[in-house]
Amino acid sequence: MRCALEVIDLALQPSSPDYLCLVALMDEALVGYVAYGPTPMTEGTYDLYWIASEPALRGKGIGAGLIASMEADLRRRKARLVRVETSATEDYGPARGFYQSMRYLEESRFQDFYRVGDDLILLKKKL
Repeated sequence: MRCALEVIDLALQPSSPDYLCLVALMDEALVGYVAYGPTPMTEGTYDLYWIASEPALRGKGIGAGLIASMEADLRRRKARLVRVETSATEDYGPARGFYQSMRYLEESRFQDFYRVGDDLILLKKKL
């Protein structure tokens, strides 16, 4: 959680070119956000760092709307790829299902990355 907050803090700095953030509001309340930024040493590749929505509102299209808005912004920036890192554990099954529904495809897997039995899964989407 601390890492997510650090990325959001950096994204909210007006002078930060490395992190971008979009938020979803409902009745003026924050109900979700997505943090993303250019992948260092690449041309046109971006990382999706974090996406989160209010748990009580999941399944209401907030995440899909944030992804669509992020992808539109990235197209304006001439991005060609979006990269996502996620875990292979059962707890992350819903997140992987969400990314699959948004047409992010598994590109590779790093066995036992986080801990023994917990692989790093790299997903990508061509824009």
